[in-house]
Amino acid sequence: MIRTRNSQQTGFTLVEAMVSLVVLAVGMLGVAAMYIESLRSGHMSVSYTNAVTLAADMADRIRANSLGINGYIGAGAGNGTAGGNNNCVNGPLNCTPAQLAADDLFWWYEDIKNLMPVNRAASVAVVNVPPLDQYTITLTWPERGQPQPVSYVLTFRQ
Repeated sequence: MIRTRNSQQTGFTLVEAMVSLVVLAVGMLGVAAMYIESLRSGHMSVSYTNAVTLAADMADRIRANSLGINGYIGAGAGNGTAGGNNNCVNGPLNCTPAQLAADDLFWWYEDIKNLMPVNRAASVAVVNVPPLDQYTITLTWPERGQPQPVSYVLTFRQ
């Protein structure tokens, strides 16, 4: 008597379940790697946006205080010693252009300390090229995952 076997199979075998688990694990590792990269890129974009905003802020302050060019020459706010709080609340109404420049640098660096990562550096360079002066504002900061510090440079003439 010959018996025929039923060729219909129901359910999964253990091998199939293990293979599907390995495929799922590899896919989840890829998703985790993309998630970590997106977090790093998001942090870097926030720092870069803050640097752009801070540089534009200092450029606006310099434009508003065009008589105080000597107060900005060679200013380096990277060590936190540039400028001083002169309480120039009303701008040029109660301060000289040099005092306003020192006040601008003080408050600008305070903003840098609050918005940028630790070990940041910032500077304002002025080149007197008549009839216009050229200003270069540089912000540099370390970024996790980058071998070199990241910089943003804004150059304008007034």
